Amino acid sequence: MKIRTLIVDDEPLARERLRRLLEGEPEIEIVGECADGREAVAAIQKQPPDLMFLDIQMPELDGFGVLQATNTQHVPVIVFVTAHDKFALRAFEVHAVDYLLKPFDRERFQTALRRALERVRNRDSQALQQRQAALLADLKIPPKSPDRLAVKSAGRVVFVKLSDIDWIEAAHNYVELHAGKESHLLRETLNAIEARLSPEKFVRISRSAIVNIERVKELQPLFHGEYTVTLQNGTRVTLSRRYRDKLKQFGIS
Repeated sequence: MKIRTLIVDDEPLARERLRRLLEGEPEIEIVGECADGREAVAAIQKQPPDLMFLDIQMPELDGFGVLQATNTQHVPVIVFVTAHDKFALRAFEVHAVDYLLKPFDRERFQTALRRALERVRNRDSQALQQRQAALLADLKIPPKSPDRLAVKSAGRVVFVKLSDIDWIEAAHNYVELHAGKESHLLRETLNAIEARLSPEKFVRISRSAIVNIERVKELQPLFHGEYTVTLQNGTRVTLSRRYRDKLKQFGIS
């Protein structure tokens, strides 16, 4: 089978050069090219690649931001592409991460590609995730809270702004994002989505619900330490006794 490969670089000439170098490789199938980090995250969620050439320096969402925002069981093998940053290069070498330092020649490209292809053939997704997490920790890059979520729907990707979400509900192996009159299903657990959200803006109130703090209109105490949480649109959700400690996030001591 062909190795699905994604090219991510904000410079058109850089994408073109990588494409030309890859087009002569019989094992490679180029499945897309992205000009920025947000495009890359959407492409990965829509069709996870096996291999990704990822530029580090990009506006808005850089290569490390793409790595943080990527949430998929099919972890791609990544070859980082960078023009400088000696500190990052040392971290790459320590964590055995492949990289290309611009400008690079065909020989250096072939060396990185051969190593990356070997990693793809002997893929261990858990080991890849651990290596990438260790790299981010070594670089001391703090996790970034996203400002929107990419949701696959009917063969397309819909972007839902976090500020538009009223509350989030667990739905078996999915979560349902309630945003005004619309709702969207995202294949992710409530625990996973909670970890990606800012605790200053969203609060978990039960095993099955997270609410947008700014959307909360009223809290009404019930029996046994539970509360009814009424949102601005009239929706009522129960804050369970187990999550009473979250009341402080609403300013209640």
